[in-house]
Amino acid sequence: MDFDFSDDQVQLGDAVRKWVDKGYTFERRRAIVQAGGFDRAAFTDMAELGLTGLYVPEDDGGLGMGPVEGMVVMEELGRGIVLEPLAQSLMAGAVMAGYGDAATKAAWLPGIASGEKLVVLAYQERGARYQLDKCEAKATQAPGGYVLNATKSIVPVGDQADAFIVPAKINSQLALFLVERQASGVSAHGYGTQDGSRAAEVSLKNAPATLLTTNGQVALEHAVDIGIACVCAEAVGVMDKTLAITAEYLNTRKQFGVVISSFQSLRHRAADMKMQLELARSMSYYASLKLNAPAPERRAALARAKYQLGQSMRFIGQQAVQLHGGIGVTDEYIVSHYFKKLTQLEMTFGDSLHHLGEVSARMQDTAGVFA
Repeated sequence: MDFDFSDDQVQLGDAVRKWVDKGYTFERRRAIVQAGGFDRAAFTDMAELGLTGLYVPEDDGGLGMGPVEGMVVMEELGRGIVLEPLAQSLMAGAVMAGYGDAATKAAWLPGIASGEKLVVLAYQERGARYQLDKCEAKATQAPGGYVLNATKSIVPVGDQADAFIVPAKINSQLALFLVERQASGVSAHGYGTQDGSRAAEVSLKNAPATLLTTNGQVALEHAVDIGIACVCAEAVGVMDKTLAITAEYLNTRKQFGVVISSFQSLRHRAADMKMQLELARSMSYYASLKLNAPAPERRAALARAKYQLGQSMRFIGQQAVQLHGGIGVTDEYIVSHYFKKLTQLEMTFGDSLHHLGEVSARMQDTAGVFA
């Protein structure tokens, strides 16, 4: 199997890396955090690179690319711990293209592709604990469409987004709806998150909604799996940069008159970090390559990947802080921000314990070892 990237994929990654290095410096990121955790101008910069339209079909104004291109982009954004939620645009573009009707696609996909419309998934509820089939939101048919009553938690940039994709039940059937943030009955309370980004509690009270699909469970699982693949790729970029920062510190910090990278025990710990990074990278590739597989195979693969990535994120983040000593947890030093990002990514779309349970629940008698 050929795991080499194509020339187009390499050029795409190079373009994103150059923007991160020059256009999304640590100083700019710090200013964005202080301003609330989301910068529309930075999101527009990514849109101008074509990133928001990666999963939007060409006929709808996008690039019509696939999971590997998404992985390449998210990994580069991870290296810069970019706050703006590109993964949400990728999820929204894929879900709307795959499950929306022609009118909804025409109304929203070109705007998503151009970055003019930011659509995010609002699916988490108190008490659901990452279970996608647990949903208290209710949809009621009304003249001209539906109205929704729901409370959704930790919605990425929920007070800044243009619209939400919301799972809600019609009687006992789960469906997906599109709700505009400016619609009547919609309120969003924003707040900063651990890694400096922004989220919100979103309340819907008889809010008008457009039905995307009545096959809500399938569509929601697909959307979340795309999100998991994005998180895995982003985490690889974060861990790669975390290891590079740590190696640089070990090669410059001196103790007893020599650089501490000469100490064998520290070299072994750095080698263990590198091993965890490469294991995580392999599982990220696995996750992205399985996104187009049949749903049972895809769900099992994404759970496996997220579990391994969670283990690697925790190990590399903790080792980086330990190898830096006290400076590793100070706000002024960059590695602390990478550590916080890894901590948050480990819990995004299901933490390690949740996905260990998912792997166990999907395990067959042979555990996938024998045919």
